[in-house]
Amino acid sequence: MRWPDVDRGPRLLLVVPVGSLEQHGPHLPLDTDTRIAAEVASRACAGRTGVGLAPAIPVGASGEHAAFPGTLSIGTEALTACLIELGRHACLHWTAMLLVNGHGGNADAICAATDRLRYERRTCSAWHAALPGGDAHAGRFETSIMLALAPETVRMVAAAPGDRRPVDELLPMLRARGVRAVSENGVLGDPSGASASDGERLLTLLTASLNEMLDGLLATVSVHAIGAAPPGATPDPDGGGVAGPATAGYDGERGNR
Repeated sequence: MRWPDVDRGPRLLLVVPVGSLEQHGPHLPLDTDTRIAAEVASRACAGRTGVGLAPAIPVGASGEHAAFPGTLSIGTEALTACLIELGRHACLHWTAMLLVNGHGGNADAICAATDRLRYERRTCSAWHAALPGGDAHAGRFETSIMLALAPETVRMVAAAPGDRRPVDELLPMLRARGVRAVSENGVLGDPSGASASDGERLLTLLTASLNEMLDGLLATVSVHAIGAAPPGATPDPDGGGVAGPATAGYDGERGNR
């Protein structure tokens, strides 16, 4: 796609997948979260008029995985700043922005960024990839999804259980010392029993959840002059964009840096 193609069409909503580059056990690729976020976003955006899909942000806040070689993290503060500036620019050409988050550790940054953008009277929302009953990290759910999405990247011969305690029980240690302190192989859960068919089922559930949010957003987003400052806005004292009265914030899933 080229800029005139974007310019000619309606620009209601820009969807931005946000992922990570972090260890996912010895059997899954480092970009697992990014792949999942991008795939779910692509499926949900397909065929929708006025909805643009941006390239995924491939590195997030993954400090809890820092002890594993291969992990790269920019941290919560840098990710927050990146998302705020991205939202400020997106609002020049799009009525609203939706962040599609594939990594729980990004949640604090996404919460702070959406709060700030809403304070500036920009329309920004977030959706987090989550399913009830799933294991915390690189377990059966993520392994099944990757078997459906990119089976050539999964090394099932290397798959092994990690710490299988409930994540709420592990959180104090995870926050204090990181994942490697509780799981030497980086897995929180058990990938045993993972299958591509179950992965496709999970992808369908995630896509349905995102579709529901997209339907709601598109029903409420009004078309206005793209590029104009929001009504009642004032210059941002921090040096970028515009600021305005506070609006309702987003209470996202909490995650580590």
